[in-house]
Amino acid sequence: MYAISLGEDGAELRPLEPWLAEEFLTHIDRGREFIGQHIALPDRVTDLESSRALLQSYAEKAVAETGRIYGIWADGKLVGGVLFRTMDIEHGNAEAGCWLEPSAAGKGLVTRAARVIIDWAIEERGLHRVEWQVSAANEPSIAVARRLGMTKEGVLRQSYLYRGKRHDIEVWSVLAPEWRAAKQAS
Repeated sequence: MYAISLGEDGAELRPLEPWLAEEFLTHIDRGREFIGQHIALPDRVTDLESSRALLQSYAEKAVAETGRIYGIWADGKLVGGVLFRTMDIEHGNAEAGCWLEPSAAGKGLVTRAARVIIDWAIEERGLHRVEWQVSAANEPSIAVARRLGMTKEGVLRQSYLYRGKRHDIEVWSVLAPEWRAAKQAS
């Protein structure tokens, strides 16, 4: 299995595969409340079977090139992840997302990991547009979109029904020419 370094602090990005279901579940359990503030991942991963099923679904998406999931490890411990919820190679679009347990917050891990997968999607897979959909109340995730150089396109008002309440979703994106220009400028 391969790992991609996320910097001098030793953090790594690795594929999250079905055989890691137990470690994934343990990670979700550690951050269940924090992660579940804005996304349904902890509601979907509740036991070993559901953990394995979610990771298997992403393994199948990877084969079909319709999605991918990666874990972020810090000090040898799974602490978060990034993913392509959707990928449409034919039309050149993908939707990226993230999650993180509280112990890893504020260290730039998600931004660094998202930068790696977005760069791969644009440069290796030839995607033209990467989208980031985020609850308008999720300030840390909005800050990641800004740090990635994404543009806020608009708000889908009350479009996300989560835990019995409707939430606004902000849509952010970056286009391949913008991504490349920002890379050259830095």
